[in-house]
Amino acid sequence: MNNEQDISVAVLSKNQDDVELVNSSLRSAGYAAHCEWIKDPHEFDLLISEQDIDLVLLNQTEYTDSIRDTVRQKTAFCPEVPVIGIADDVNEADIVEAMAAGASDLVSLHNKPRLQAVVARELRAIRVERALNSTLTSVNEYRKQLKTYVQTAKFAVADVQEGIIINANAAWLALCGMQEVEDVIGMPLMDHFDSSSHTGLKGALTATLKGKWQSDEQLDAKIKSADKSICDVKLEFAQVYVDNAPSVQIKIIPPADTANSSNPDRAYDALKRDPTTLFLHRSEFLEQMQKKLTEKLKFGVNLLVYIKPDNFTDISNRVGILNSEEILVQFAEEVRGKLQQSDFAGRFEGTAMLVLIERGNERDAVKWAEQLIKHVAQKVFVVGQISTQLTCSIGICMYSSIYDNQGELVTATVKAYAKARAAGGNTLFLNNDTDEGTKIRQYDKLWVRHIKAALMDNRFRIVQLPIAGLRSETSAMYDVLVRMIDESNNQVLPSEFLPAAERNQLGKTIDRWVMSATLNFCKATSPDKVFIRLSAQSIQDDSLIEWLSGEIRTIGVAAEKLIIQIPEQLARKHINESKNLADGIRKIGAGFAIEHFDVDSVQLQLLDVLRPDYLKIDGQLMHSLTGDSELQRKVGDVVKAANERQILTIAERVENANTMAVLFQLGISYMQGHYVHEPNVVLDETG
Repeated sequence: MNNEQDISVAVLSKNQDDVELVNSSLRSAGYAAHCEWIKDPHEFDLLISEQDIDLVLLNQTEYTDSIRDTVRQKTAFCPEVPVIGIADDVNEADIVEAMAAGASDLVSLHNKPRLQAVVARELRAIRVERALNSTLTSVNEYRKQLKTYVQTAKFAVADVQEGIIINANAAWLALCGMQEVEDVIGMPLMDHFDSSSHTGLKGALTATLKGKWQSDEQLDAKIKSADKSICDVKLEFAQVYVDNAPSVQIKIIPPADTANSSNPDRAYDALKRDPTTLFLHRSEFLEQMQKKLTEKLKFGVNLLVYIKPDNFTDISNRVGILNSEEILVQFAEEVRGKLQQSDFAGRFEGTAMLVLIERGNERDAVKWAEQLIKHVAQKVFVVGQISTQLTCSIGICMYSSIYDNQGELVTATVKAYAKARAAGGNTLFLNNDTDEGTKIRQYDKLWVRHIKAALMDNRFRIVQLPIAGLRSETSAMYDVLVRMIDESNNQVLPSEFLPAAERNQLGKTIDRWVMSATLNFCKATSPDKVFIRLSAQSIQDDSLIEWLSGEIRTIGVAAEKLIIQIPEQLARKHINESKNLADGIRKIGAGFAIEHFDVDSVQLQLLDVLRPDYLKIDGQLMHSLTGDSELQRKVGDVVKAANERQILTIAERVENANTMAVLFQLGISYMQGHYVHEPNVVLDETG
């Protein structure tokens, strides 16, 4: 039937008048009824075997078979079709008797409204049942097709319940060197993967079952192949139901084939690279750096890093001059393993390398360099039967407009390296304003004028960085950032103007602007929590709490919406002022948080002294978290300590699903970063 009101009805009666009465009753109710008159059971048998019908009406006094016999007859062909009995007079006892015999109801043709209501009810029921049966048929067919696909797919696929493999296809068996599916069923999933992948894998499984894993995300992992070697793979996860129990289906995506050296683009790219380190040649690196430095950043800063092994001549003498190049190859590979997606490196001169990195600020770059230095110092480099260890020194310089050209930037970075080397090596040095005092002062003078003009013209804006829940759904929580709008209506990142502002005692003024703007934002949009960071000047400002309390009353916002946050480094440096600030914030009803918490130098006494409501784990740690078991342990210890103190934890700068999976397993409560959202929405234009 093409129309939902078209119905096919079998009227079982020896009286043709019954057909006319049924037809007129249904048509007056809006149905396009097509009634078939059936005088005896043989005709009914032919009808239901050859045609689709929606309804059977049987006059129990004017038909050969009883209701029970008719129900039994039609059930063989169309069990879902209802049978409605017809009688001249109907009472409740008759209805009960008819329904006991298998009828859906008993009606009188003289009571047209009830006849129409019963027919409408039964038609709805049969349509729902037919739709459900169709869906179940489709689902069963889909399951058959899916099972066939899984078993024949070239990708390795396995179903997992509570960490145990319950099914796997032929590709999975082949990858693991097994012959029969029974050999793998019942095995712990973790037995197939290297221990370095276990934390992320467990987190991804849990996140999938909780609906937190996106279908288009992939997890990097190391799997044990049939020949006992370790292979890098990517994993996709999906929640499925096996025997009505929630399970996770894992698909292994093998690494892309990179062996096709006949590709002209790949061959051309190889010409740009140093054959030993596979980093860019010096000229190519400088060209790409120049291009990168002209691009406007979405956040953070660009920094140039000069990296060089210490005492490489001694290393060369130890392993032999022919083997020293292999040591440099391995050293470059360790550096490459610490680079982020946006970073790129070049071989500058001899054993020295230049890397252009993009980070949130200088502190993040220092943290990254410290991790690299520590990692290299612990690494054993092996060539043949010879093993050795080495250290490296690093110079760092942040790019800013004080440098007239890239030559000056490179020179400043090399000078920073020289100071690290002069300090004995195995360390780093960050080039700051020590050697560039005159230029810094000129740079600050320009920026101070711009900052004061922007404050006068109300050209600051706040933007939101959402904070997402890992353990549960999150209400509206935001980290508030600040942008300055220049005379051309372009956004200026805080990394460009805040250092000059803080060096020239303008940090407190900007902080107060941000707090007022945030309170207005809270009044307009009513978020659950907003996090506002303070500069060192505001931490030491004895009048801040009284001022903030007055702003809260004037604007009319609940104080508990505000979370004031300060960096761990400043909290340690100004411990007494930080404690007074935290106590004052709690007294007015707002919350307190410590951000950029570094687990490497963790002193939990700080948590006991300041008693924060939230603890933000340093975002720079996120870049190494997925492949560093020791770092995972340290973060887990901090999370445990925070939980014991009823402090909620937030991971900063989460960039991808791999990090999210590890954080999930470590018990972090919330996360923020580009994996959650880009901080690009202007929230307040009026201040």
